[in-house]
Amino acid sequence: MSRLSSVKLYAAASVLLPAAAVLIWRSELWLLAVFVAWSILAAIVWISVERKEQEQRHARTTHALQSASVRTLNHHRHDWMNDLQVLYGYIRMGKTDRTVQYVEQIRDRMTEESKIARLGVPSLIAFIQSFRTLTHSLQLDVRIEGELNLTELPIDSDRVSEAIMELINLYRFGIKPSGGEPAKITLEIGREEKALLVTFRLSGELNDPAQWQQGWKQRVKGSGLAPAGSDQSPACLQLLAKLAH
Repeated sequence: MSRLSSVKLYAAASVLLPAAAVLIWRSELWLLAVFVAWSILAAIVWISVERKEQEQRHARTTHALQSASVRTLNHHRHDWMNDLQVLYGYIRMGKTDRTVQYVEQIRDRMTEESKIARLGVPSLIAFIQSFRTLTHSLQLDVRIEGELNLTELPIDSDRVSEAIMELINLYRFGIKPSGGEPAKITLEIGREEKALLVTFRLSGELNDPAQWQQGWKQRVKGSGLAPAGSDQSPACLQLLAKLAH
């Protein structure tokens, strides 16, 4: 228990003493006045400490977000430097075809990242963009069909996004370590006329597939996402959210 939480507990418990005195000596009006004043003072202390705790929680959250942003920017900067070095090498060797091909690869990657940035839910966008800073045992590849903004669809975009993030973490924490290439999960998000389709494709193995089967069902409960079929496996989990009309 933290020091501030202890202060709140002591402030609340301290009210018991004057309350007991009032119950024992009911005819003493001054005790009632002491009890009221004591309760008000305890409430003031409680509220003050609660505000202090909220400030500390906010400061910790802000620091965590700032740290995650710095790590994400560092990863992107590292990728950009690698791209520039590769392009510089091709240019120096006069490999025009390879240079053009590599620029097209960069353009395709930037297009996908632009689609991610337009998903409309900040928490999901930040999670996807910073995923590489969370683990090296699992790669995340995101493919979005067309221009898609979840907040513009007739669904609970926050709950759907939360379920997507929890499902990715389910894979992340359940993946079996490999001595070779890291496992890879491909997240596909697309829209049909009457539903939003979300598909997870895993290239790798899980430590406990049975536990995963229980886990994904718990994480989609109440989110608006439902299985697109009866046969769902770690290698291919297909979900849909029906669009309200």
